[in-house]
Amino acid sequence: MNPPVRAKITAVGTYVPPRLLTNADLEKLVETSNDWILTRTGISERHMVEPGKATSDMAVEAARNCLEHRGIDATTIEALLVATVTPDMLFPSTACLVQHKLGVPQCWGFDVLAACSGFLYALAAGASLISAGTHRRVLVIGADTMTSIIDYTDRATCILFGDGAGAVLLEPAEPGEEAGLLDFHHQIEGVGGSSLYMPAGGSHRPASHETVDKREHFVHQEGQAVFKYAVLKMYEICQTVLSRNGFTADDVDCFIPHQANLRIIQSTGERLGLDPKRVIVNIGKYGNTTAATIPLAMKDAHEQGLLHPGALVLLAAVGAGYTCGAQLLRWAI
Repeated sequence: MNPPVRAKITAVGTYVPPRLLTNADLEKLVETSNDWILTRTGISERHMVEPGKATSDMAVEAARNCLEHRGIDATTIEALLVATVTPDMLFPSTACLVQHKLGVPQCWGFDVLAACSGFLYALAAGASLISAGTHRRVLVIGADTMTSIIDYTDRATCILFGDGAGAVLLEPAEPGEEAGLLDFHHQIEGVGGSSLYMPAGGSHRPASHETVDKREHFVHQEGQAVFKYAVLKMYEICQTVLSRNGFTADDVDCFIPHQANLRIIQSTGERLGLDPKRVIVNIGKYGNTTAATIPLAMKDAHEQGLLHPGALVLLAAVGAGYTCGAQLLRWAI
């Protein structure tokens, strides 16, 4: 029996809308300050879509950017996976909308709803299609229009989130090539479902005058509960995937964590014993873009020279649900 084919990332593309929401802007909306936000989150600004634009629009821009960098046409894509918690609508899937806008023929795909861990979950699913030998080009997109579900009278959540999208192209590694996804460790713990969620809009509480009046179509978060879980779990899942593959923090060339909170990122890096220079932090200019944070950070890491062929890269995320995941890969580009 032939060994499984390893999936490698061969291109990265990103998109953020040009419109900015700064801390100074938020000072005019809620009782907060630039210093208060920076101290607690590390965020200075975040991007917002223009009215009328949606998640599929950003996803398409990121996908086009990715395909352009690879120098291939969208018609060669065989599967399309979109990680998002802010679909254009409940159905059809955002993947269907992106496929149509990109003009990809005879392609299949689906949405992945795993909140801030969504991109990692979609990446693992896409890599499995490559490993099975059934697909040769899989486009994985993380995109969220978080500003569409944020209550801008709630200072605890409105300071955190922004809009953005990122995409990667997965292709088979060549025989004997080291590049590609080495391993992943994912986990869900539904006990945390009520700590970070949108109460209404689903089958449990369909939209009504009551749910709208109670502002239940916005993000609700128990900040301390989420923070404590994220600090603990981010370290645990990283340590698990490193140790079972015979690696230590010293072997990691670049750590790309989900960008939710600067203190969570710093705490994880310190507990793992990572050199801060190898930890990617870009939350300051994007905020928490949910499924888009890791591909956006990949782009920045590449531009900073931390990603190069053969680099050992550690990815990690914790999100609503709770969901969490960590992945190890050898960089190919």
